[in-house]
Amino acid sequence: MAHPDYPKLKKLATQIRRDIVRMVYNCQSGHPGGSLGCTEFFVAMYFHILEHDPKFSMDGRGEDLLFLSNGHISPVWYATLARAGYFDTKELSTFRMINSRLQGHPATHEHLPGIRVASGSLGQGLSVAIGAAQAKKLNGDDRFVYVLMGDGEQQEGQIWEACMYAAHNKVDNLIATIDYNGQQIDGPVDQILSLKNLKEKWEAFGWTVIESNGNNLEALISSLELAKSLAGKGKPVLNLMTTAMGFGVDFMMGSHKWHGVAPNEEEYKKAMAQLEETLGDF
Repeated sequence: MAHPDYPKLKKLATQIRRDIVRMVYNCQSGHPGGSLGCTEFFVAMYFHILEHDPKFSMDGRGEDLLFLSNGHISPVWYATLARAGYFDTKELSTFRMINSRLQGHPATHEHLPGIRVASGSLGQGLSVAIGAAQAKKLNGDDRFVYVLMGDGEQQEGQIWEACMYAAHNKVDNLIATIDYNGQQIDGPVDQILSLKNLKEKWEAFGWTVIESNGNNLEALISSLELAKSLAGKGKPVLNLMTTAMGFGVDFMMGSHKWHGVAPNEEEYKKAMAQLEETLGDF
């Protein structure tokens, strides 16, 4: 694997953050907080880690697959897919509009390239990823399957059924990531329903667990490469990724209030002033 071009990747991350803020502002709807917090993750995945093809085939044979379980952070996924060449960046201006392919939560009936399953009903993405990973094994496909989940999502029972199943069946071509920002729609995760020690929980269920800094691109890519090196050894792998909700926009950072709220005009201008245009806006 080639050495990452960090200056280029950081410019991409800044532009994608501009895309996110603009998308949510334009339609006055959406989820900026988690999208901004996970920007480095999506940049790292689509521009360094994943073996993928923007020409896009639904079955994904011979490619790495990424599933987004916490589908409400669709703005960051759409912006990344567009910047990676899956579709024209101009289409980002249609986010959440009537008849747009860019629905608030990713869907498949619009046939948007890059989307293989509808998501956003929390708790289901890990199960989908396990099925895809097992299908790859049955097909003799040696590529990896990735899934991103939220930390509040860990309060769903289906997560733990899937977690147990994957370890029992040695689904070791699966690499899951939890966006551990400590916030969910109603407040801090620890106040809503504490997850206690997630690392110990997942290890107790039979997974190999690593921890990463999701807002430091160099550290994150190093951790994701470590996760790949640990796969294929009889256990599924979990990347417990710490991020700050709203990262990159100072008045949004660390607050659950920006989970699903669009900025007003003044807030929009303030946010965009903090994010330098690097690749051209849509």
